[in-house]
Amino acid sequence: MRSLRFALAALGLVASTAFASPTAPQNGAEYMTLPSPQPSQTVGKKVEVIEFFMYHCPHCNALEPTLEAWVKKQGDNINFKRIHFPYSGPADPESHLFLTLEAMGKSEEFTPKVFRAFHVDHERLTSDDAIVDWAVKNGIPKDKFLNYWNSFGILTKLKRLPAIAAAYKVDGVPTLVIDGRYVTSPSILGAVNKNATEPSLMQTTTQVLDALVAKVQKEKTPAAPAKTKK
Repeated sequence: MRSLRFALAALGLVASTAFASPTAPQNGAEYMTLPSPQPSQTVGKKVEVIEFFMYHCPHCNALEPTLEAWVKKQGDNINFKRIHFPYSGPADPESHLFLTLEAMGKSEEFTPKVFRAFHVDHERLTSDDAIVDWAVKNGIPKDKFLNYWNSFGILTKLKRLPAIAAAYKVDGVPTLVIDGRYVTSPSILGAVNKNATEPSLMQTTTQVLDALVAKVQKEKTPAAPAKTKK
């Protein structure tokens, strides 16, 4: 897992060494608050949750089943989205693949397939040619895939990814951002609970997410007007 000290240095924050509770997480311990909150794309009580991830990351792959179940459980409480961390910069092939699948409306269908390609089949989808060949092998017409892959919109989004990751102070994955303000991850939780196993950290991450979603929903609920005495 990416060392927490780099993530904390980027956030300009210091983590507490005390592990509180995943159901009552503490700022500076189980989660961090971004010094410059980013705008959320949701309205009402729905809460935006962003996962920064990478296809080739083994910890993202380990988190995936637990996170997928959590997203389904939350249902309409959240607006869940993914951003692929541009590991190799503004032309990152994996990010290019994710953006292409997302634009085609195939991201949800193909995310498990891409994870399997990397972590089970050990395919090296690290070049444009390898990715295009893999997409065709998995049933996507080559011409259609390349039309999206080479489109101005996709290439523009791809170039913007490093700036987006920098705005959210993300330098390691998996990282989850709630309502553009609160940041947590298995790495953050592992730093304050050093004896935890990876499976338990993945489960604890979703418990912290539950608490942070509830926190944001509470913050979004207008306070009841004070009653006046007659």
